[in-house]
Amino acid sequence: MIDVGYLYAGKESGSVSHRYGVLPKTGNGEEHAYPLPASASSRRPIVVWNITRSCNLRCLHCYNDSSAKRYPGELTTQEAKIVIDDLAFFKVPAILFSGGEPLLRADLFELAQYAHSKGIRTTLSTNGTLMTEPIAQAIKKEKFSYVGVSLDGMEQVHDHFRGVKGAFGRTVQGIRNLVQAGQKTGLRLTLTSYTINQIDELFDFIEREGIRRVCFYHLVPSGRGKEIFAINTEKTRYGINRILARTKALLERGYPLEVLTVDNHADGPYVYLKLKEEKNPRAEEVYQRIAWNGGGLYSSGIGIACIDSQGNVHPDQFWTDDSLGNVREKPFSEIWTDPREPLLQKLRDRSNYVYGRCRACQFFSACGGALRIRAKVVTDDPWHSDPACYLTNEEVNVHGE
Repeated sequence: MIDVGYLYAGKESGSVSHRYGVLPKTGNGEEHAYPLPASASSRRPIVVWNITRSCNLRCLHCYNDSSAKRYPGELTTQEAKIVIDDLAFFKVPAILFSGGEPLLRADLFELAQYAHSKGIRTTLSTNGTLMTEPIAQAIKKEKFSYVGVSLDGMEQVHDHFRGVKGAFGRTVQGIRNLVQAGQKTGLRLTLTSYTINQIDELFDFIEREGIRRVCFYHLVPSGRGKEIFAINTEKTRYGINRILARTKALLERGYPLEVLTVDNHADGPYVYLKLKEEKNPRAEEVYQRIAWNGGGLYSSGIGIACIDSQGNVHPDQFWTDDSLGNVREKPFSEIWTDPREPLLQKLRDRSNYVYGRCRACQFFSACGGALRIRAKVVTDDPWHSDPACYLTNEEVNVHGE
């Protein structure tokens, strides 16, 4: 994740310690800061746990290829609690319950309560359509630190991407129920050629509805996302520029918003280049922070992990074709620290494997070659350059490619 609010506009959150190796200078009254890790490479992973594959929508870009049906073989409640025991032992900083649609899992609140009893922070990713007032209140009661609701634009665009007419209205009502319950709530939007045009309308919606966080996800061609993946560097730059401008304007007016971009670590160097262009005195400090973070160097297989509904462990939630092991057969902590696992070995030493434009880039230490799974899907080689990089050859000081 690239914390646009912090890097571009200087707005701290409780996550800057985990992301950038600095303790917040001031508390924001909303959340406790994550512990300060010794280095980005030593961080325990935040675990994205797709606790069910079932979903009541059929989104065009779903990385799990989920549908409205039951999938056999999902972990039982007792099996899931055994996993939570191990995650607590391993001291993961947080669990992100995802899906599918996690609210379709009947024991979601039981698992969240159990995780809290073990000292693990929990967050939730949902499409929001099932978020009734009682469920929103139950989420607040169970002390989820954050709920991210997927919203890909205004009504026509959102319903098209979600594959169900009327999804927009139900999602918006779900967001309002969460905000009314006092739950920290954010939006999740996937950047595509269609949704980028919705960014300004989305920021208007955020302010109007009192939302405090938004994550913009660069599309990863996994699952059904392969069918709509397209590279348009000019449009991507336009979208990032709008995000930066709207973020800065809102924060300067005192609106308490956390803005992040996800799944393209080139956003970090791009923010740095924008600050330099604007002669901002924070530019070099910002570069030090993104270099500490390392971007892709310390993401998949290090700072992020995924457990799918069947118990398979993956380097991230998009890398579903390769399993590192299964929690029914071996604890997550052992799978994650197995020195003989070849994919993890390479991901944790990727500077010796990534090649091409990414490796020659002057920002490699701060971007780390971005997302390896995107390179694998598009080029059939996880160590090739990330095809979604939108920085020019001049900006990255690479010539001839």
